[in-house]
Amino acid sequence: MTNKKVKPIKLEDLANKLGVSKVTVSKALRDHPDISPATKLKVKNLAEKLGYLPNYMAKNLSSRRSNIIGLVVPKIAHHFFGSVIESVYKATYENNYETVLTVSQELAEREKQQILSLLSMRVDGIIISITQETKDYSIFERVNKQRIPIVFIDRVPDLDNVFSVTVDDRKGAFMATEQFINNGIRNIGHISGYSHINIGKARYEGFCDAMKKNRIPINKEWIIEGGFGEEDGYQGFKEMYNNQPLPQAILAVTYPVALGIYEAALELNINIPQDIQVTCFGNYLHKHTIPSIFNFVTQPTKQIGEEAVKLVLNMINNPSEIDNNNIELQTHLLIYGDKKLSGLIA
Repeated sequence: MTNKKVKPIKLEDLANKLGVSKVTVSKALRDHPDISPATKLKVKNLAEKLGYLPNYMAKNLSSRRSNIIGLVVPKIAHHFFGSVIESVYKATYENNYETVLTVSQELAEREKQQILSLLSMRVDGIIISITQETKDYSIFERVNKQRIPIVFIDRVPDLDNVFSVTVDDRKGAFMATEQFINNGIRNIGHISGYSHINIGKARYEGFCDAMKKNRIPINKEWIIEGGFGEEDGYQGFKEMYNNQPLPQAILAVTYPVALGIYEAALELNINIPQDIQVTCFGNYLHKHTIPSIFNFVTQPTKQIGEEAVKLVLNMINNPSEIDNNNIELQTHLLIYGDKKLSGLIA
């Protein structure tokens, strides 16, 4: 007994059964405003009943558009990126686009292979946050040569004329450091990210700006450069502890780094925030229910995703009308024990 291969249902099959044009069916499936709600319902019900699936490859060949945006992030189990991913998915869906997500896991070579895979899929555009390893930018130049719009979020390569959505990291770090100073704290350390990555460089510069403005010497023993993950915070705090004495406060480059600091402090019987205060970049996950032990420079993750999608779609559809290639968003400072946001950065 042989299994007969079932022929896929085509757009014209739906059109013939309903007695309408293929254009009407196509628009109905895309929720186009030209089509009445009643017709949309009939088309969608029949499509579901017959098991119709759109042929994206055929669509790509005929329109030279795939209606797919590629998204590349370093981590997925990370509140910042998780929130941005959700925002990107929502925004692309609302614009009749699909999102293909890839996770580089902070590996530059994997990031390169994922970009090549997205290019082979003929994506219409790419949104990416680069890995902490990324130093070779040739893959991004290749994307540009193929005229595929690419928008960088959060972490941006040091290239000319890139399109990006970021926050004002330098001002955020300045504000966080000065908040310590205004509370009478002068012994301040910084567990920073890699200086070859824009966010690591900008946050370190903001820290230094605040210290210099207030004429406070920077203790090099309290500046630890590393990556952006928990292990970096853990090892960084251990190194700082071994250098003794400890500072009164630490600016952590990311929330995962702050978690690593907390883990190391627990092992060393050091209490946060009673013995040492910590401020980090990131978003307070439980601000409505659980008091935090950290201060936060919060980032508008929802807006980052929305603006990245808006920018990449404008690059696809209206490339000659784009007048701003870098969208820089505001951050806020959320202080330990305070449920309100304070210190709006202009």
